[in-house]
Amino acid sequence: MEVVYALDILGTLAFAVSGALVATQKKFDLFGVLIIAFVTAVGGGMLRDVLINAHPINWIGDLNYLYTIFIGVIVTILFKSKILPLSKTMFLFDTVGLGVFTLLGLQKGLSYNLHPIIALIMGMTSAVFGGVLRDVLTNKVPLIFQKEIYASACLAGGIVFLTLNRFNIDEQLNFILAASVVVIIRVIAVKFHLELPKIKDDIFTKSNQ
Repeated sequence: MEVVYALDILGTLAFAVSGALVATQKKFDLFGVLIIAFVTAVGGGMLRDVLINAHPINWIGDLNYLYTIFIGVIVTILFKSKILPLSKTMFLFDTVGLGVFTLLGLQKGLSYNLHPIIALIMGMTSAVFGGVLRDVLTNKVPLIFQKEIYASACLAGGIVFLTLNRFNIDEQLNFILAASVVVIIRVIAVKFHLELPKIKDDIFTKSNQ
């Protein structure tokens, strides 16, 4: 799965850069930028591994993740003014990373003999909770709670993977198809400004109007 690993590293780089950009915009110092880039890039996978008691923790077992984060921070600091206009490119990398992280987390959950539903949640956790930690630490309402279809895209891709897995589809083909579902849903949601419905009234409020 060398291609998947390469996409994993690419997603880690994109997440690290996005975290570093937020931190620099918040006027954090160098250490703060490193921390935000770190939690954005590997926070979700780290939380997943803690929850399922997987050791070594993702970034501890593979130093390439740390190297990638450092590269992301350095690139952001040196070329911030050039990166900001590349929002569409960064969005694409971020979205690919979202799909890859979801499925890697799901597969890891299944390898630990978790129930498929729990493994699906672990996949979503891997993909989105780095962003949640970034937003909380930078005093923002997390993206997944307020706009666009984000975590739901991860769940959809994970469900596709689990479904195709029941039919013994080739694992790499299954991975590509399911990750594509995450990417397509995310791109369509952003392009057409699709959101999940917000809860405003309950049944009693509506009946009294």
